[in-house]
Amino acid sequence: MRQPSPTLISFLKAGTWVLVLSLVHPALVFAEDRLGTVQHPIRMMFVPSGEAQTILEGGEEIARRLQKITGLHFKTSIASSYAAVIEAMGAGKVDIGWLASFSYVLAKQKYDVDLLLIVVRFGSPFYRGQIIVRADSNIHRLSDLKGKKFAFVDPASTSGHLYPKSLLLSKGLNPDQLFSQSLFAGSHNAVILSVLKGEVDAGATYDDARATVAKTYPEVFSRLRVIAYTKDIPNDTISARKDLAPALRQKIKTGLMQLVKTPEGSRVFKRLYGVSGLMDFDAFFDPVREAGRLLHLDLKKANP
Repeated sequence: MRQPSPTLISFLKAGTWVLVLSLVHPALVFAEDRLGTVQHPIRMMFVPSGEAQTILEGGEEIARRLQKITGLHFKTSIASSYAAVIEAMGAGKVDIGWLASFSYVLAKQKYDVDLLLIVVRFGSPFYRGQIIVRADSNIHRLSDLKGKKFAFVDPASTSGHLYPKSLLLSKGLNPDQLFSQSLFAGSHNAVILSVLKGEVDAGATYDDARATVAKTYPEVFSRLRVIAYTKDIPNDTISARKDLAPALRQKIKTGLMQLVKTPEGSRVFKRLYGVSGLMDFDAFFDPVREAGRLLHLDLKKANP
């Protein structure tokens, strides 16, 4: 193997890494400038809140349409869990993350991600969580959940975990002692189906997650009922990793705003996460932070 020249060795000793890398590996130095090209697409990841195949296909279609608007190229994926998106953004492996409300709060606290947009559903930047049971159940009040088997969505799900637990605490019910067993089903659809099939007695989802499985299970509305709703929750976010170039952030943000206003874009956004529009705010997430404080969560150390 050829030995480094004395000049190169002197550069290394002098600590002039940038100059050496620019001579030997220019791609490492200019990678950020090339982000968004075919060779270096922008990596966009989605949370697994619904049917995985639907989310993956919707994400790919958004990427294709966004490429036509912005000229940028994207590579999409769906995470194995809510926390996986957070950690991938913190490690610089994902550039744009579609984060649930509490996932955004965690990602902001731990990795200072940049909020691009908040999704809008039915004209509102807020939604609620709900607790559901089977229609023929003898569970009518939250206190009736004592000794029952309960399904949450994911540790970092706002409507499927954080807010329902906060609701129980506000009623004097300790969720750590209330149930005979509690579990994480992994998605809102999975919670709905677990309750519908009798695998659990009750579960927490967003309002109204029953609609997402109604095509396959049309009886879901008649066989499941809601016994309680949470307070309003800020909607999901589209966020960027901390060190993504400001020009790229703005280009993606503007492109998404344009896309959701087109008939084709509107359809794919609705199919993906039930999104009807996009807004730009961060203060909406103060109630989520308050819910975290109510549960005595250290957001800097939280790792769902």
